[in-house]
Amino acid sequence: MKYKTQSLLFIFIFTAILLSPYSSSGQSHVEETYKIVGNDTLKMDIYLSDEQKKDKPAIVFFFGGGWVSGSWDQFRPHALHFSQKGFVTILVDYRVSSRQKTSPFDAIEDAKAAMKYVKKNAERLGLDSAKVIASGGSAGGHLAAATATIQGFEGLEDRKISSKPIALLLYNPVIDNGPAGYGYDRLADRYKEVSPLHNLNKGVPPTLFLLGTKDQLIPVATAKYYKTAMEKLGSYCELILYEGQPHGFFNFKNREIYDQTIMETEAFLKKIELFPKSVSD
Repeated sequence: MKYKTQSLLFIFIFTAILLSPYSSSGQSHVEETYKIVGNDTLKMDIYLSDEQKKDKPAIVFFFGGGWVSGSWDQFRPHALHFSQKGFVTILVDYRVSSRQKTSPFDAIEDAKAAMKYVKKNAERLGLDSAKVIASGGSAGGHLAAATATIQGFEGLEDRKISSKPIALLLYNPVIDNGPAGYGYDRLADRYKEVSPLHNLNKGVPPTLFLLGTKDQLIPVATAKYYKTAMEKLGSYCELILYEGQPHGFFNFKNREIYDQTIMETEAFLKKIELFPKSVSD
């Protein structure tokens, strides 16, 4: 009986590992350096879809952490999931104050450099440079939105290549850096340079905005105002509120809510016709 119990336990654990989004079995991924600045070598972890089609859409993920800390592992479950759906997915490392003693302005430069690197190497990576989506959570959502709304911060990268994505997937993003928003204590009088809410303009790409109603950092009223402002400019913004959920509700550790956000994200991508068709389609 003891042997049978141990065998059943082993099968359960092994099956759980195989089914876990953290399992990269069968997933081809590579780490590449996209930028070297001073003593810092910045990398991205790229998951290459198993689909045999070329010119696949791509999703670039920026982790959260207030521009202070964080890890690209935050969005690894998302990257694995969407690579299995036919996307090329990219996890980006960027400079943060706890490791490199840098500012949010440096992080924006890194985010733009990462988007340009992906587009510049699109053919080699099997993706369509015109279908690169930016995504992120919290401060990472700010960086994703910044690639679509903020001028300047181009660094030394090729300025002929635009960092602007074709769409945005934003998970409780920081979009207001003004006196009543997040990050003003670090940005001060320069907040208007980098606050997405204060830099909305015509042509902002379709945006999915996911937010918990109990988010202690991003007010629901701010998200609703952002959506209204986008729509006045002729851009599409889909705001989905999750009742009673706090900041960071979308992470994989909250499995039930994570699954809901994945379903909403897929539905949005299908609505704007960026969800890959299978090879047989």
